[in-house]
Amino acid sequence: MGSIGRYVFRTTMGAFLITVVSLTLVMWFTQAMREFDLITSERQTVLVFVGITGLIVPLLVMMIAPIALVLAVSHVLNKLSTDSEIIVMNAAGVSPWRLVTPFIAAAIVVSLLVAALAAYISPLSLRELRDWATQVRADILTNIVQPGRFTTVGGNLTFHIADRRPNGLLVGIFLDDRRDPKEHSTYLAEQGEIVKNDNGSFLVLEGGSIQRLESGQRDPRIVTFDRYAFDLSKFSSGPQSVNYNTHEKYLSELLWPAPNDTAYLTQAGQYRSELSDRLASPLYPLAFVIVAFALLGPPQTTRQSRTLALFGVVGAVALLRLVGFLSVIFGVHAPIFLAAQYVALVAAMLAGLWQISSGKTLEPAPIVSKIATAIGERIARAYAS
Repeated sequence: MGSIGRYVFRTTMGAFLITVVSLTLVMWFTQAMREFDLITSERQTVLVFVGITGLIVPLLVMMIAPIALVLAVSHVLNKLSTDSEIIVMNAAGVSPWRLVTPFIAAAIVVSLLVAALAAYISPLSLRELRDWATQVRADILTNIVQPGRFTTVGGNLTFHIADRRPNGLLVGIFLDDRRDPKEHSTYLAEQGEIVKNDNGSFLVLEGGSIQRLESGQRDPRIVTFDRYAFDLSKFSSGPQSVNYNTHEKYLSELLWPAPNDTAYLTQAGQYRSELSDRLASPLYPLAFVIVAFALLGPPQTTRQSRTLALFGVVGAVALLRLVGFLSVIFGVHAPIFLAAQYVALVAAMLAGLWQISSGKTLEPAPIVSKIATAIGERIARAYAS
């Protein structure tokens, strides 16, 4: 790769980094707002909030990187064309293959990044996200419930304590349990404490009563107790068996599922579809770059509009991504559909390489040019008025 290639490669990667960071921040912000209850209702710090929601970034980068790359390539090619650099290089005898080489090199770098994210980094971060979020939401009474406040968990379990002693003893406990639609239970106790053992976590209540009202009954049943253990294992960070979904599985686990993996036995189609999507993800940067260069790479004068070529790139990229999504969705029940995205990607790359080798500008049909010109003139008049 000569000086021209290094210049194009540096410019492309710089534009890619700016684009992928910007898009990732926007997408992260929209996703992070869904977990804002960590600060509001569950009273966690901003650092915990950023740390937990930041674990989704690898997945976002894996999805955004191919789009960010094609935007960067389109920007660089448009800049080279606007400055007439492509025309000068073409006149100097620089072949299309020499010019496309740095773009292919950038695509390979992004493909390796996407492959690493898809195989290990993204599943690892999603696992950490689930485990950390579960831990933050765990130990409700010791970490979340504040004395003198009613705290609702899951929308149907409400806690209230009058005071918390320095030794961890809880005083004046009220617990309203509406998780069972057939029974409404209210617990009152003078005091209690959290007990953890191998069986889980329990709130041991002392000196209180349980009021249970079954659906369809007018009068509740009241039971008094000296000691009563309320199970908090569902909300505790104690030993729990975690069943990770297909997005949280490492690539090796999708290729060679464990014989005792019950999720694979019941959802083999999901595993197969996720595996196909992971293996195809590194091909998208290469396909997008080849298509973008095939449409925007040929030399054009400043009098020739590149608008249609840009629309062509957007349309081709959107079509390839749509085929990929539909292939994964329908491939869950019909494995033959999983081949569709590979066929589309290979066909796009072969067609793009053939167009690059021809060295000709892909001219649209006359009717398309007329429509585009009419739309452009109408927009220009609208802005002028």
